[in-house]
Amino acid sequence: MRLRCGCANAENGRGQLKSANGAVDRKQRARKIARALARAYPDAVCALEHVDPFQLLVATILSAQCTDERVNMVTPGLFQKYPTPEKLARSSQADVEKIIKSTGFFRAKAKSLRGMAERLVDEFAGVLPRSIDELTLLPGVGRKTANVLLGTAFGIATGVVVDTHVKRISYLLGLTDHQDPEKVEQDLMALLPKKEWVNFSHRLIHHGRRICIARRPKCTECPLLRLCPRIGLPPLTR
Repeated sequence: MRLRCGCANAENGRGQLKSANGAVDRKQRARKIARALARAYPDAVCALEHVDPFQLLVATILSAQCTDERVNMVTPGLFQKYPTPEKLARSSQADVEKIIKSTGFFRAKAKSLRGMAERLVDEFAGVLPRSIDELTLLPGVGRKTANVLLGTAFGIATGVVVDTHVKRISYLLGLTDHQDPEKVEQDLMALLPKKEWVNFSHRLIHHGRRICIARRPKCTECPLLRLCPRIGLPPLTR
């Protein structure tokens, strides 16, 4: 028996929602999704453990192609030895590589971390800038990393952080037709109020880890099921 979603939208032959009136209003649905996520994950925060913006930036650079859990295992030792930009700038490549090796791509990451710290000290007196244009001048810092830092550490919404969870689930939810992270971000920024940009990412990431798991989504337990067209997934049965 096919599982009905219980909303006004009917289900098409692929188990996806279709509007009774034609095209679904993406913006209206995106805001309903944001509210549902807020109810489901009211306390969602960045999973990278840090005590200041500098630590968050380092942890975010290390998180590329690595789990947050692994990063959180590595950073205490790194911060104990190199707690400030000044000390990290004076570190040796070999020593940083040794400490962060288990995060993967450790040579490139060590180079980025040391380069970031050196430029931060030389050009910004060791103080993290609060603009995306200045942050992306630092080695190892792209738009996503800058968005994480500005939104989480400073409460400045410059964009929507699009990681693998956000990209995948936004597509399933029909909030974007794209797979390129920058295009996904632009779609989400257009759909969501600016005040939701930071928390929406945190909550969707938590949702991806707990419910909407890539290879085994728990759709029948999902608080977003009534709003989700489940694009690319087979019909629900029971």
